[in-house]
Amino acid sequence: MKQLKIGDLKLKNPLLLSPMVDVTDLPYRLICRKAGAGMAYTPMIYIDSILHENKPTQDLMKSIKADRPLGLQVTGDSEKEFNDLGKHLKGFDLVDINCGCPSIRITGTQAGSYLLMHPDKIANMIKILKSEKVNPQGIPVTAKIRLGFKQNNVIEIAKKIEAAGADAITLHARLATQGGKIPADWTWIKKIKENAGIPIIGNGDVFTGQKAAEMLDIADGVMIARGAIGDPYIFERVIKYLKTGKEQELDYNKGIKAYKEYIALSKKYKTVRLQRIKYLGSNFIKGVEGASSIRSELMQLRDIKSIEAFVKKL
Repeated sequence: MKQLKIGDLKLKNPLLLSPMVDVTDLPYRLICRKAGAGMAYTPMIYIDSILHENKPTQDLMKSIKADRPLGLQVTGDSEKEFNDLGKHLKGFDLVDINCGCPSIRITGTQAGSYLLMHPDKIANMIKILKSEKVNPQGIPVTAKIRLGFKQNNVIEIAKKIEAAGADAITLHARLATQGGKIPADWTWIKKIKENAGIPIIGNGDVFTGQKAAEMLDIADGVMIARGAIGDPYIFERVIKYLKTGKEQELDYNKGIKAYKEYIALSKKYKTVRLQRIKYLGSNFIKGVEGASSIRSELMQLRDIKSIEAFVKKL
């Protein structure tokens, strides 16, 4: 398996867990790491929330020694706020700027994928985060981008990000206006990689070991997003495929065990959020016989004790 180095950060493997809202909290990251993920990130956090140090945001930034290396993923519209981020980088191994979130709640504040229409602003944010004033420890600075907002301008974006000093780029090979039903266009990942002097991490439509291997043929790393929701052991299966060339079947019982572990870890680290626990639960049972009725019953539960009792019966 190829090595991946981002700045001075060396990863044990090139398989990365994508930062995902309502998914990649500390408990879920720990399970994915145990399954083999070489790198993980916090969910995307708006810089303004970090600066205000509110408790929900601090919970999302919570970490432990076993949760390393860890990237802090941020977004925002104010370059001034990026200048104020310095003290909040302590304890993280990397900081990533989200320039890909298509949510209207985020783009409406001129953050996330809205930034793709302003490559120079992304470049300025990179320069700020690379500065000694903000980042004296010199942790790597990266950006996660898409092909563009409504129009493809990814070559311009990637060139300006690299010129600004970024240590790597993750490319989700869709426009911000394209949903998951539109196939990711990996030809652009290959084009960007062929013309870049920094690592390029590919993202989009990786659900199997074979697809991960195909991505690693054209990119330096592979970031897994939807494929890891409710299926943390996708990393284990990908690693086995890369070693043997054989796909491993998804193990439903192993998945339910992981879900029980996630609930236990959420209680242990005081990160319990019922909405998140139910959302992940609905994904853990996806594809199982009777999943629709199981999901319906799960969604009606109103407290953690009821969910624990329900999961014991699965």
